[in-house]
Amino acid sequence: MKFINTLKNIWKIEELRNRILITLGLLAVYRFGAQVVLPGIDASQLQGLADQTDGGILGLLNAFTGGAFSNASVFALGIMPYISASIVVQLMGIAVPYLQKLQKEGESGRKKINQITRWLTIAITLVQGPGYIYNLFNILPPEAFLLGNSVAFISSAVIILTTGCIFAMWLGEKITDKGIGNGISILIMVGIIATLPQSFVQEFASRVFESNGGLIFILIELVIWFVIILLSVLLVMAIRQIPVQYARRTASGGYEKNAAGSRQYIPLKLNASGVMPIIFAQAIMFVPAALAGMSTSETAQSFTVAFSDIFGFWYNLVFFLLIIVFTYFYTAVTVPTNKMADDLKRSGGFVPGIKPGSDTAEYLDKIMSQITLPGSIFLALIAIFPAFAVKLLGLQAGWALFYGGTSLLIMVGVAIDTMQQINAYLLNRHYDGLMKSGKNRKAVA
Repeated sequence: MKFINTLKNIWKIEELRNRILITLGLLAVYRFGAQVVLPGIDASQLQGLADQTDGGILGLLNAFTGGAFSNASVFALGIMPYISASIVVQLMGIAVPYLQKLQKEGESGRKKINQITRWLTIAITLVQGPGYIYNLFNILPPEAFLLGNSVAFISSAVIILTTGCIFAMWLGEKITDKGIGNGISILIMVGIIATLPQSFVQEFASRVFESNGGLIFILIELVIWFVIILLSVLLVMAIRQIPVQYARRTASGGYEKNAAGSRQYIPLKLNASGVMPIIFAQAIMFVPAALAGMSTSETAQSFTVAFSDIFGFWYNLVFFLLIIVFTYFYTAVTVPTNKMADDLKRSGGFVPGIKPGSDTAEYLDKIMSQITLPGSIFLALIAIFPAFAVKLLGLQAGWALFYGGTSLLIMVGVAIDTMQQINAYLLNRHYDGLMKSGKNRKAVA
């Protein structure tokens, strides 16, 4: 009943209602585009591509695009080139003075960085597009190509793939500006959710109809799945916070206290980076197998096999380490300890026993480094849990992707972020939010 009342409250807020409808409409356009096959390709001849994406790293990429990759769709490359471009720009921001300058210019600098990211996205797509077409020629039968391997078909297909990626990027930005939530993340989440029902049906059929454990094993799997979802929610929300005490001197020489009568604290989150390290690390993991696949040497082929198995040892070891590295990197970007120390000094505050200024910044940086390590390890363990699920429980590859891993963490992270935005709208209109029970709040005169 409370849930229905909350939905009614959401519908009463015109701005929120319009934003949700715009978001749903743009997502419908994206999902429709994922079913539109590239011109010049026979849609009935795509079985070979579907078989190729049943498992492995291409199966994960197909999940991120909501099946567009296996459909040879105009959105086959999905939004991943934009993610890759964002990673490159953020990494370059550490070493390139021009980008560092833009980062300090506020809104105008952010717009310029976004423009650079868009142009880099186009460049990456123009490289990945021919690779995708080359893969189609290797996998599909010749009769699948209505125009053959002509220059006209290849060039037009690459242009369409590039346009599809840019259009998907535009949809994501419009969702962010006019809708609810982070548009790019929502597009990835919707693509992942689109593959969930089919994955569960395949697992159910394997357990029940093939006498591979029966309904009891399905129930056990679901219980484990819900436990992992709960752990993922706790991790993404970063409920545990490490408080750093600070104080301000009063005129009488004592310490200023807050409204509750207690000391002031700086809350430093155990997981300050959310799921971004997962997205960054996953984007990087697509690169080794792709580069090795360009060579025909025996060493390169074995390397390709090792890094194409998303449940294999070497893939998960590198993935685990990359998540830890990107967690530290993204935390350093999003939690500017130098700025925190300067703001604290400017307001007359200080950490007891620590000199204001650079010493405070070093102290906060030390604390962040210490608490980020367990948070990054926990994040990495959840991310590689699907490999353990396959080895220990014998799950189907598609269903195992939702046992932790990139898929589940992205779904949980984006869902929580979207709910928090809706919650803020409700609270601003004096309604109880999605995360709080009770009756409608009364406006304060």
